[in-house]
Amino acid sequence: MTVTWLVIASMVAVALAFARLLAGPTQADRVIALDIVSAASVALAAAAALATGRALFLDVAIGFAIVGFVATIAWARLIEETSREEDR
Repeated sequence: MTVTWLVIASMVAVALAFARLLAGPTQADRVIALDIVSAASVALAAAAALATGRALFLDVAIGFAIVGFVATIAWARLIEETSREEDR
C-alpha cells in the first residue's frame, strides 16, 4: 500500500514538473522542474526496490541521483554564464 502511494505521488510530481518545464517563464524554473523529475525517478526506483525486494533498483536510484545532481549543477552554471554574457 505504501509503495502505491509513493508511485502515485511521484507521478503527480512528474506531471506538475512537466507542466512547469513547458510553461516556465525562466530557465531557473526549467532547472527546478528537471530536478523534480530526477528526484521522482529516484523515488520510483526506490519504490521498485520495495515492491520487488531486489536491491538492484537501489543501485539504479543512486545512479539517477548522481546524474540528476550533475545535470542540475551543469545547467545552473550554463544559466549563470549566459546571464553574465548578457550583462556585458
